[in-house]
Amino acid sequence: MLAYADIKPDYIAVNRDIKFIEIRHLNGPNIWSVRPVLEAIVDIGELEDFPSDTIPGFYECLSSWLPSLIEHRCSYGERGGFLRRLKEGTWTGHILEHVTLELQNLAGMPGGFGRARETSLRGVYKVAVSAWHEDVARNALAAARELLLAAMDYSPGDEPYDVRGAVARLRGMVDSLWLGPSTACIVEAAARRNIPAIRLLAKGNLVQLGYGIRSQRIWTAETDRTPAIAESISRDKDLTKALLQSCGVAIPEGRIVHSAEDAWEAAQEIGLPVVIKPCDGNHGRGVFIELSKREEIESAYRVALEEGSGVLVEGYIPGTEHRLLVVGGRLVAASRGDSVSVTGDGISTVNELIQLQINSDPRRGESEEHPLNPVRVDGVTIMELQRQGFTTDSIPLAGQEVIIQRNGNHAFDVTDEVHPSTAAAASLAARVVGLDIAGIDLVATDIARPLAEQGGAIVEVNAGPGLLMHIKPAIGTPRPVGEAIVEHLFPSHEDGRIPIVGITGSYGTTELAHLIAQLLALSGKQAGLACSDGFYLDRRQVKKGDQANWKTARNILMNRSIEAAVFENGSDSMLREGLAYDGCHVGIITNVELTRHYGKYIETPKQVFDVLRTQVDVVVPAGAAVLNAREPMLVEMAALCNGEIIYFSLDSDLPVIKEHCLHGTAGINGVQGKRAVTVRNGEILLVNGPGELPLSKLNDVPVTCNGQAALEVENILAAVAAAWSLGIEPAVIRAGIESFHAFSRV
Repeated sequence: MLAYADIKPDYIAVNRDIKFIEIRHLNGPNIWSVRPVLEAIVDIGELEDFPSDTIPGFYECLSSWLPSLIEHRCSYGERGGFLRRLKEGTWTGHILEHVTLELQNLAGMPGGFGRARETSLRGVYKVAVSAWHEDVARNALAAARELLLAAMDYSPGDEPYDVRGAVARLRGMVDSLWLGPSTACIVEAAARRNIPAIRLLAKGNLVQLGYGIRSQRIWTAETDRTPAIAESISRDKDLTKALLQSCGVAIPEGRIVHSAEDAWEAAQEIGLPVVIKPCDGNHGRGVFIELSKREEIESAYRVALEEGSGVLVEGYIPGTEHRLLVVGGRLVAASRGDSVSVTGDGISTVNELIQLQINSDPRRGESEEHPLNPVRVDGVTIMELQRQGFTTDSIPLAGQEVIIQRNGNHAFDVTDEVHPSTAAAASLAARVVGLDIAGIDLVATDIARPLAEQGGAIVEVNAGPGLLMHIKPAIGTPRPVGEAIVEHLFPSHEDGRIPIVGITGSYGTTELAHLIAQLLALSGKQAGLACSDGFYLDRRQVKKGDQANWKTARNILMNRSIEAAVFENGSDSMLREGLAYDGCHVGIITNVELTRHYGKYIETPKQVFDVLRTQVDVVVPAGAAVLNAREPMLVEMAALCNGEIIYFSLDSDLPVIKEHCLHGTAGINGVQGKRAVTVRNGEILLVNGPGELPLSKLNDVPVTCNGQAALEVENILAAVAAAWSLGIEPAVIRAGIESFHAFSRV
């Protein structure tokens, strides 16, 4: 690496700085992506004159500090593409994008999207990066800036930038702010089914899947369908056993005890050896197995009492503990637990061996990303060691095995081995307690044989079971438990979506939004409306003022009484916040007047196009984009739509309309035609390929002023097209437009 003495004077004199002019989080689909991004307006100042290949030692620094950048395929579409570009020369804004993404990736956030684009101001760039959580993305961007400046200023002998520390800080944020792996696997499975998700809390695992009336909620492995009574029953182990026994499910004999002496008496009644555990504990804490001596049982009672509100003594069932996951009455995954032991070396203490041989396993950790927990030395561990004649400070002989834990450590997948009768028993146990998702703990010598053959039994039924052991088993095949839970909540290919109509354009959009909301109400749906003059639920104004924003729209989608929604989206709100929904059934663009959209960093027709196309990009394949055929920009935009195109026009002879409908192959009642809504001889026509259906005369539609108000007529045509695409009957559409008055309110 070059020393500063070797660097040319103009680089030594340059003011090396990266300034953030503005940073904003785009919560939903936006000009960059259909996913949330962090957009930063970045001024690189004098660095505009120094691409990466002119900064001595910069490539070597960055590639050694962040070697994982080799996975970025930028520019050349191949592994190492970005580093190649870095070596050949690229600008600071582009490098900032990639470093920010990589820091997020290293911290455990989902895969990244990034872009860096010049603006008309010299040295000023727009940088956009994936931002699944705003705080994490902002901190990653700040850390990326520090790292780049450190690499630019680095000279031999300097301390390198603390990449590991920066990643650790970000990972700490991810662990505390982002979804846990169990919830994330369900959300990801929903996304693969095109089911939308809304995180209901900035921190935590409460998530809504779907919109409005068709939504379901999850909280890790609990759902809307998990009854509170069933959850309470599962926490009471004695009550759970009583219910299971009444239905013929094999369980260990046992009872609640109220003192150490009572525990010994119960053990004698049941027959030694026994199991001691809290009545309402979890994660195996305070559980002691195969106890036979009075002093062991009385000591175990005292430890178990500290972990719960009461203590249960049960008969010991020989075998290995298993966890079976039941979803919607069906076994979807099974895991085997094994004991944990260390092997003496004649030098190390038991405590040291635990750290060296057990907790050093990379599969063990405190975060939810680790399939195994670290072994902690607690009362259970100490008692287990005492039974073998050891303490934590004992030094076992070389080769001597010492058991540390007798149960837990569910990390070995055995799903394919479970005997059908055992799977049926687990399903019955879940139904008896009333849980839609349950973790069934059972003990068996061989999970492939019926429980009755081997004296096995179900020992616990748990609500909200952990999923990580099935998602990331230490040994065996990961199981699609997220998919099973999503299928349970949304059977038969349901997608959790309600009809959503999104509207943008240069003018007339507020009145159009009200008109469509009225048509939806007439069709029998309870609709939510967010527009520039208020927030409405079922035609009742809930809030006045400009409500055409992300927050109000998101509140409507979270309202579980809403059956359809209409959202007005100004170009400013799309640039500032993004859309509140990931997909809509109808996306409308009314018209384009370029000057209304020009502003800060939006200066060309192409940039206006890129803003407005956001509404078309999110139309679902089964939906439709409703576009004004007189606008060349919108006709060009039609090719970007994943769904159908329905044009509207005042002129039925417009070449775009004729060309579009020429390709139709079905009549007015068919589904294959190319559709349009237009006017001929003062009459509104529904055109479907070669077929036409007269809908209403303009003279009968008051808002059009006998057809003389061109903007009002276009709004009527757009609303008719939207309603038609949603399957609303023509008679209902006719009644709606003929009774609508400009800005009438109920």
